[in-house]
Amino acid sequence: MASKAELACVYSALILVDDDVAVTGEKISTILKAANVDVEPYWPGLFAKALEGINVRDLITNIGSGVGAAPAGGAPVAAAAAAAPAAEAAKEEKKEEEPEESDDDMGFGLFD
Repeated sequence: MASKAELACVYSALILVDDDVAVTGEKISTILKAANVDVEPYWPGLFAKALEGINVRDLITNIGSGVGAAPAGGAPVAAAAAAAPAAEAAKEEKKEEEPEESDDDMGFGLFD
């Protein structure tokens, strides 16, 4: 579980990103002082260095988008047509693979 200091620094960094202000250790410290939150002096610099060069907005908006996510309802037909050959190739690869040995053949009857 995150500590109070970590959460305070995260929220401070999010406030800075929301206001389109560069995230620096000094600015995080300023927000923490304004909120009367006492943290160890290394936390603001640590978070500023961790977020250096990272687009936090993109990170937040892409949290839910994974590789296996379903396409939107209005997806173009061209994208579906391009995906069809890839699906066929995946089916062919599965057919070529040999079936793996099951645990039953090895005598691992733990739940029998």
